[in-house]
Amino acid sequence: MSEYFLIAKITSVSDQKGFVKIYSYSDFPERFYSLGEVYIDFFDTRKKFFVEEIKRVRGDFFIRFKNFNSDSETRIFLDKEIFVDKKGVIELPENFYFVHDLINSKIFRNEKYFGKITDVLFYPANDVYVIQDANGQEILLPALSELIESFDAMNKVMILRPGDSFYEDEN
Repeated sequence: MSEYFLIAKITSVSDQKGFVKIYSYSDFPERFYSLGEVYIDFFDTRKKFFVEEIKRVRGDFFIRFKNFNSDSETRIFLDKEIFVDKKGVIELPENFYFVHDLINSKIFRNEKYFGKITDVLFYPANDVYVIQDANGQEILLPALSELIESFDAMNKVMILRPGDSFYEDEN
């Protein structure tokens, strides 16, 4: 598991007071109000920055970092990604998982290896897991609790409910 987790990207310098506008990658935008410190890559090293103030204007988030008080000082942040460490990761509700926990998880169905998750697609009705099966074929599996018996994020193992109703091999 990675030591740092991507949560946002700085898209522009906002004003003369040192605020930068960010694009959130988080499903939980309220998380920004409790940020104390973040990490940003500079010269292949993650540097720690302290968040001094957060504001939201018309749905957009703006951050001001401690000791960066003007637009000229904040230009170095343009197009930089914002990360948090393990302490900054939010607690998810039960049966919700981070995409990085799902990717490369092994899937078993009817006690047999079924494949591994290679991607997660986000749709209005529900998320969809992209699975590469044992034969190298791509399978799309709706991320529905009716299909999933259990998921162990620590060991990256998902067990599907017994049965064949969601996937039939045409051959």
